[in-house]
Amino acid sequence: MNLIIDDLHQGDLLFMIDSSDISKAITGIDQASIYSHVGIFFDNMVYHATQKKGVNKQLLKEYLTEEKKEVSVYRYLNLDAEQVREEAEKNLGLPYNHGFYPEDKGLYCSQYIAKILPIFETVPMKFGDGVNEISDYWKEYYEKLGSEVPLNQPGTNPYQLSQSEKLEFIGKLEQ
Repeated sequence: MNLIIDDLHQGDLLFMIDSSDISKAITGIDQASIYSHVGIFFDNMVYHATQKKGVNKQLLKEYLTEEKKEVSVYRYLNLDAEQVREEAEKNLGLPYNHGFYPEDKGLYCSQYIAKILPIFETVPMKFGDGVNEISDYWKEYYEKLGSEVPLNQPGTNPYQLSQSEKLEFIGKLEQ
């Protein structure tokens, strides 16, 4: 089903697909994975954590125009939208968690969503490419950060969140 922005409900989760290098590395970890980013919708805004802006909110139309992403919409039917929005607002301004370590300062996109909507389990973090346990992309990424790859540390990823039985797929957002 194709949706327009007016079809969205408060608290809908927006799972995104794009073709950036980091997105390819994220989706390459699990062969079934297609989503590399997730945000949550409130009042024509997407609340999300990005590498450039940290935890922020921006007009969804603006974000879609600048990023040109394919967006799938999922809904948690038992959502207390006001409570989740309050949690989302409390975390605005935090930096992006570039290391993906659970104890690092800041939040990455799926970590932010799991924090404000605590219905998701953590999973052991993977950084492979189907051949190597740690892909060349992630080896280089963590070398630049000067830290170890957090292999098997507890974490989340967008695709894993989208697979929750607690969510219902609503459709694709037209742009």
